[in-house]
Amino acid sequence: MSARILVAEDDARQAQVLRMYLESEGYSAIVVHDGRSAIDAVRRRQPDLLVLDVMMPNIDGLDVCRILRQESTMPVLMLTARSSENDLLLGLDLGADDYMTKPYSPRELMARVRTLLRRVERAAPPDDGVLRVGAITVDPLRHEVWGASGRPVTCTRGEFSILSAMVAEPGRVFTRQQLLERTRGWDVYSTSRTIDMHVMNLRKKLELDPRRPTYLITVHGIGYKLTPGTGPAGN
Repeated sequence: MSARILVAEDDARQAQVLRMYLESEGYSAIVVHDGRSAIDAVRRRQPDLLVLDVMMPNIDGLDVCRILRQESTMPVLMLTARSSENDLLLGLDLGADDYMTKPYSPRELMARVRTLLRRVERAAPPDDGVLRVGAITVDPLRHEVWGASGRPVTCTRGEFSILSAMVAEPGRVFTRQQLLERTRGWDVYSTSRTIDMHVMNLRKKLELDPRRPTYLITVHGIGYKLTPGTGPAGN
């Protein structure tokens, strides 16, 4: 069955172009033109991926992403005319998995869509086993995570990719570049600050005291590692 892609774009012409490209790739495309319709369509149709414009009527794309990220882990590719680094980091912080600025190449967007869908397919390892490091628990099959408090937490695709890599090899020091390859690849919008933002968000969700992390530890000058929580606190 082909993947269902929801396009939320208020520019009717742009939306039609995206629909044509998606359908030419074999995807099933659903198009809406405002934020409220995007939220309703996700809840009703449960698409496999959302292409989300930031500037939309009723509810803008940032608020759409914030609302949906509380309910769904589907990948979100944001589109915007804004191009500053702060805008990029805000989109990632709210749960976007990828980010493209306008004007963009439809062919590049299709490549990003394929990459995000492949990450979804690779989310579960062959044995589908639940992984634990100290009090941190990750269920790759169900895409579920429990923090040090024992409560379930919701992770974005980027955060889950980082955590899955680290929980599979506890104690290993990952460089930012290695983590970057596991989340966003080599595209021009990915930076070491992207990884730092994901790690900061993971600490807020996983640690008992995010200001004094004991699980997700900084290795200064190199990157990060995940420990069972018995070592010295990092930052």
